[in-house]
Amino acid sequence: MNNYITRFARVSIGALGFCALSAFAQHMIIGVDNKVYWDADGKPVFSPPGKDAVVVVDIADRLNPRIVGTLPLMNSVFGPPTNLAITPDESLALVANSMDWVQDGGAWKGVPANDIFVIDLKANPPALIATVKGGKQPSGMAINRAGNLALVTNRADNSITVLSIHGKDVKVVDSIAMGEQVSSVAFTADGKRAIASKNVNNKAAMLAVDGDKVTYAKYDMLVGLFPYNLGIAPNGKIALTANNGNAGAADGNVDTVSVIDLEATPPRVIDQVVVGDGPEGFAISPTGEIAVAILLRGSNASKSAFFYNRNGSVAVLKIDGKKVTKVGEVEVRGLPEGVVFSPDGKYLYVGNYMDDDVSILKVDGTVVTDTGKRFTVPGHPASMRGVVP
Repeated sequence: MNNYITRFARVSIGALGFCALSAFAQHMIIGVDNKVYWDADGKPVFSPPGKDAVVVVDIADRLNPRIVGTLPLMNSVFGPPTNLAITPDESLALVANSMDWVQDGGAWKGVPANDIFVIDLKANPPALIATVKGGKQPSGMAINRAGNLALVTNRADNSITVLSIHGKDVKVVDSIAMGEQVSSVAFTADGKRAIASKNVNNKAAMLAVDGDKVTYAKYDMLVGLFPYNLGIAPNGKIALTANNGNAGAADGNVDTVSVIDLEATPPRVIDQVVVGDGPEGFAISPTGEIAVAILLRGSNASKSAFFYNRNGSVAVLKIDGKKVTKVGEVEVRGLPEGVVFSPDGKYLYVGNYMDDDVSILKVDGTVVTDTGKRFTVPGHPASMRGVVP
């Protein structure tokens, strides 16, 4: 499909709502952190700030992504790789900067930030149009299917920021106390509920949504160790939490993905699926056929560690109703973090932090293979997001 037809189709279906619009979504955004790296001993090396970026990528040509915008905005790897989101109509991107960078004597260190950048994706090139102040260390983010409400989990003050979205106007309308650290969040398909991961306390928490009023339902489920990321299947029947197991690092032990039955009253964990070492990035296909857990596998550990691997990998999970099974694993590159499905679910993009590039994988039903193609980005891809169904 050429660019002219794509533009014409977007205009023609503008009134048909999310389902039609999502089929023509063509962009993803990448948060680049150029302040943090790991040396051969697995020790983090902190550099001065000033070289981070948010990169806007056109994926209309699936095998040949094209960078259409690079904004000099701070970003951080110290937060889940879901600290950004795109509205369903692709008019706006929201990007949270989890950590500010300050000097400590002669060295640098991170302190919790509270900036949420609003980027106009329709501008040519994409442009920053506002900065909203949220909670401390904003990390996970989700936008509902209606495109008028966003939730942001704040790890440093145990809260969730509620944002209203009206056109290009984004405002903080509430802050929800969660009592414990929260790292990621997702809306159900109907927009009436959301689920947030309480990573430190190994729980998933339910939220009720009524318009722009969001309420903590005070109902938590014990899932697995350190549920860093999560997602909800497009049909809304199940949620999956990626349980990192070791507070953000691989350790040579297998970890799990928990399956939550959202149709049960109340929702409950119905299964645990072993995926591998250090699932951090996580995404569910827009087709609902598969999910992927991105495994660190010690790829930023000391090279002398028994669990060190040069490369991370993608664990592929088949979704059959409420039955979830690991059906494959594909090696990618060093310290994979963010992951994005193409809108048709036929391709998968995985950001390799240590290698400054993105792997392109082909998806055929439940079979995922490496195309061997990669594209480079201007630094270390710490987070990635497309339109989430």
